[in-house]
Amino acid sequence: MQATRSLKAHRLAVAVFFFMAGLCFASWASRIPDIKLKLGLSDAGLGAVLFALPIGLMLSLPLSGWAVTRFSSKTMVTIAAVGYPLILILIGAVTATWQLVGVLFCFGIFGNLYNISANTQAVGVESLYQRSIMATFHGIWSLAGFSGAAIGTFLIAQEITPLHHFLLICIASLVVVLLAQGYILPKDTKPEKQQPLFVKPDASILKLGLIAFGCLVCEGTMFDWSGVYFQKVVKAPKEMVTLGYTVFMATMATGRFLGDRLVTRFGIQRMLQASGIIISSGLAIAVLFPAITTATFGFFLVGLGVSSVVPMVYSAAGKSKTMSPGVALAAVSTIGFLGFLIGPPLIGFIAELSGLRWSFTIIAIIGFSTTIMATLMKWER
Repeated sequence: MQATRSLKAHRLAVAVFFFMAGLCFASWASRIPDIKLKLGLSDAGLGAVLFALPIGLMLSLPLSGWAVTRFSSKTMVTIAAVGYPLILILIGAVTATWQLVGVLFCFGIFGNLYNISANTQAVGVESLYQRSIMATFHGIWSLAGFSGAAIGTFLIAQEITPLHHFLLICIASLVVVLLAQGYILPKDTKPEKQQPLFVKPDASILKLGLIAFGCLVCEGTMFDWSGVYFQKVVKAPKEMVTLGYTVFMATMATGRFLGDRLVTRFGIQRMLQASGIIISSGLAIAVLFPAITTATFGFFLVGLGVSSVVPMVYSAAGKSKTMSPGVALAAVSTIGFLGFLIGPPLIGFIAELSGLRWSFTIIAIIGFSTTIMATLMKWER
């Protein structure tokens, strides 16, 4: 009975860290228009400034994997959970563009450290449960995103400044995280043999990274281009331009809460194969039948398809026999996140040449690569 309580406590504590990470990020995202206005940035200027965050994230990926392996995920997730909301306050306090660039770069670094260390904790808890629970943690992150957006909308209506908004989030985050910190796993899952901190990813890790890459190309496309697609191709009324994006986000979050049960029943390979088919089918429907109803249904399928791919890939990477969980997760994240960065510009380039429908067709083909790579991989029985 005591062991069961302890296991649940570990799971709840890790879930708290996922929630607060999502809440911090969503809080920042909800106030981007206000900060843009405060600094007098143009659309192009804002786009250039925002690129500082993924640069910080990408550059810190190898360092995050090393730090988690060297000092433990418990230590690093605690540091990240304190630093991330504190930097959020600095974002609210900036008065110049150069300051925002520097702070967003640091926000990307701490956000990545939070991601790698929290997922390493999740891998450890999942190994104790001996069944899939990773997707649920990512579902909690998505739920936090909705919560953060709702809180942001409310505080904007009350004319609360970004600085005071972020201060409230920071205080709540520090209190909740410090209460949960004592219940996270003290030690990480280790490979059977001691591995060096820096090691070349093996074939299985590279394939997992490519699966994540294909999925995140699609996910990045939906984040940045779904509204434009509804506006220019679907020709949706102004009040319905965000419908596809909203449906996509809702089904992605819902799918993550259902994903663990499905992985337990059907296995990770079948789930990844099905995910690729669902992603490409959804995009194909939106391309072939660009009406509001059919395009919305297509985006519904895309959200369902992408929902559990990254959690499944992270779970598989964390069980690597050749790399520590932190280093394996960093390697997969590096390859996968390149897809998140490449997808939106790729859409723009192809759209300029031949139109958005052709762009989405290419993305549908890339989405199907998830099925192909999952079929080519050798999975443990």
